[in-house]
Amino acid sequence: MSGGYRERPARLDGAVVWTVPGGRPPGAASPVLPDGCMDLLWNDGRLLVAGPDTRAHAPGGGVGPWAGVRFAPGDAPTLLGVPARVLRDRCVDLADLWPADRVRRLTARVARAAGADPAGALEEAAVALAADAPRPDPLLRAVTARLDAGWSVAATADATGLGPRTLHRRSLDAFGYGPKTLARILRLRRALRLVDAGTPYAAVAVRAGYADQPHLAREVRALTGRPLSAYAASANSSTPRPSGSSTTA
Repeated sequence: MSGGYRERPARLDGAVVWTVPGGRPPGAASPVLPDGCMDLLWNDGRLLVAGPDTRAHAPGGGVGPWAGVRFAPGDAPTLLGVPARVLRDRCVDLADLWPADRVRRLTARVARAAGADPAGALEEAAVALAADAPRPDPLLRAVTARLDAGWSVAATADATGLGPRTLHRRSLDAFGYGPKTLARILRLRRALRLVDAGTPYAAVAVRAGYADQPHLAREVRALTGRPLSAYAASANSSTPRPSGSSTTA
């Protein structure tokens, strides 16, 4: 995959583990697209956190291989103890978020096992964090599921028993942005999966929930930075794209 990018399901529900050998973070050849997720990253002996993106990024640089755990939307703030809104469109050292001694302990734990399998070591650390943290809020999972299924924000608020203001506030903390932006990003992801599968544009627009094909094209350009035709052309190449948060500070 792009820059040697590989991913697999993680042992945490809804998460994935990814790697990029050779010091090229995902997106070195193709942009990393917004998806409502946050990542815990390992690179050159450092632990970093990538927040939720609102736009496509084309990160570059980095020393040595990269590994990451991409958490399901809304899960990382509970595990890491920081609201997602604080990290929107940012990537920071974990040391900027946690006390230094706690970061040193976790860094040492990952480093001891990272030589042979940095992704596995990072996954173990994430599993340990999850064991000590509250379980993911099922209400937030319900919000994500409904928005991803194309429900309106108002219908989602009604179904989950949250008023519009409460839903907006909780979405900022959990996802990094309000429910309308999350719905827009999840709709884009649905559309791009259909484009990747070779579905005609007009059918993509209908099935993903856009008003029409021009609406689809505008949203693809706005959120990926590329016209729909360029994205579709790259989908037919032999170099699939990574998804998820931007991975360079």
